[in-house]
Amino acid sequence: MIIGERLRALREEKNLSLGDIEQRTGLLRCYISRVENGHTVPAVETLEKFARALQAPMYQLFYDGEEPPKPLDLPRREADSKLFGASSKDARVLAKFRKFLGQTDAKNQSILLLMAQKMVRRKAV
Repeated sequence: MIIGERLRALREEKNLSLGDIEQRTGLLRCYISRVENGHTVPAVETLEKFARALQAPMYQLFYDGEEPPKPLDLPRREADSKLFGASSKDARVLAKFRKFLGQTDAKNQSILLLMAQKMVRRKAV
């Protein structure tokens, strides 16, 4: 189910109008309508506002059951200090790299990814 449809269903289930949600969240009615109609994807912080306004736990915005879904049993990987990004210095470099990668065009992204591959190879040696 698309998040906007789920928000509308929960709102109508609780007999709340767009105006009620507007007052409870501080979001504009036109924005709420755009989210419900699937024209806008809300940020996590906005979803938290919706959940509080609807007096519902966050999982109900994504899940259609009475109880939260059971967590997946994913294999755990032990921390390896040799991996790039494990140290605080590497983590800072990685954070800067992610920021710049998101701000560049496709041509420069490929150059940055090539540089990252070389950094990883150099770190492994």
